[in-house]
Amino acid sequence: MMTKPQILPWCKPKSAEADFEALYRAELPRIYNFFRYRIGDGPMAEDLTSKTFEKAWRRRGSYACDLAAFSTWLFTIARRVAIDHYRRQKTETPFEQLASSAGEETPESLAEQRADFARLSVLLARLADRERELVALKYGAGLTNRAIAGLTGLSESNVGVILFRALNQLRSQWEEQP
Repeated sequence: MMTKPQILPWCKPKSAEADFEALYRAELPRIYNFFRYRIGDGPMAEDLTSKTFEKAWRRRGSYACDLAAFSTWLFTIARRVAIDHYRRQKTETPFEQLASSAGEETPESLAEQRADFARLSVLLARLADRERELVALKYGAGLTNRAIAGLTGLSESNVGVILFRALNQLRSQWEEQP
């Protein structure tokens, strides 16, 4: 006796439309963080996040859950939006700061946090494009090495090695600078 496979709300057959409002709410922070790490500028990251979801909405009929997870499909669109952005800009803008953490902060802690973000921005700008993109996917978007491998075409172990080396490079440069 065959049972019908359970279809998750975000994984529907190609002919059916997914609940994009729920998908949007679930994936928005990860896509935005990806652009904050990759692009840096808050308003530009917002614009590119918006463009990503707009493209996903327009192409929603082409998404098929049997080919890839929704997040993989969405991050593929986001990566292409970032590439298009760089082609138009021909320069990269380092990010100034990440979203400030919740809670009460003193002016001193805010100033220290901004200085750390500016310092990290400089160090990230020194990384090669591929390394910077992998760091953005891992820590900005919160993707696993397996998901990153699926997006980039690299092997999962290669992603891990590249990230390990990039983080070691960032750590050593962080410790060298005053």
